Amino acid sequence: MKIATFNINGIKARIEALPRWLDSAAPDVALLQEIKSVDENFPREIFEDRGYNVETHGQKSFNGVAILSKHPLEDVTRGLPGDAEDEQARYIEATVVGDSHAVRLCGLYLPNGNPSPGPKYDYKLAWMERLRQRARSLLAEEIPFLMAGDYNIIPQAEDAKRPDAWRDDALFRLESRAAFRKLLNLGLTEAFRARTFGPGHYSFWDYQAGAWNRDDGIRIDHFLLSPGCADLLTDCQIDKHARGEEKPSDHVPVWIDLAA
Repeated sequence: MKIATFNINGIKARIEALPRWLDSAAPDVALLQEIKSVDENFPREIFEDRGYNVETHGQKSFNGVAILSKHPLEDVTRGLPGDAEDEQARYIEATVVGDSHAVRLCGLYLPNGNPSPGPKYDYKLAWMERLRQRARSLLAEEIPFLMAGDYNIIPQAEDAKRPDAWRDDALFRLESRAAFRKLLNLGLTEAFRARTFGPGHYSFWDYQAGAWNRDDGIRIDHFLLSPGCADLLTDCQIDKHARGEEKPSDHVPVWIDLAA
């Protein structure tokens, strides 16, 4: 089962690029972030015509997450537990039933957190702690699960072309990386680094200052896998070429292959 995560930076802006990538890459499941659309305005027919089941958790003009799946989706829930007053559309869960295994999908768009320090950074760290608690709960249920999306976290210096430029940014601050490490320390596997080592692998290039042309990128889109899910992992890749195509997102898809 091929499962991808892709921050599309607006479904309206990516109305041609996203279907083009889906047709080329043919993922069984795509977890989308920043759809920037309320649920009723999401162009689901484009994806249903391609054989995808569509579930969204939208918000006008900002945020928003979605799941596209060629397999049945069960027990769909929206919103990250732990704060009943949090109205930002950043999290969606569903169980996908493959040929041999069922996997719990957790699609997320983690807060950016800038400017930091400040209230937005406090919200980011609190959100990450809620995510950790959700991971603990899922681990206790002993079902294979993954948490994938735009984490807005640069885990290590090798995940940025110019790490020194990010030292005081919310994406690379010590507290952010420590919170990410606490997630991993629950026993989760970071899929890309389980397969690929070394610098020079990025999933985001800013639109400004010629970042793409200079390969001035960062790696902030991640798959974290439970032990049961990690046992199924056969591959993890970044579709870097998507950034050089017409009207691209500033992110590119990252995908895994599971023996599921």
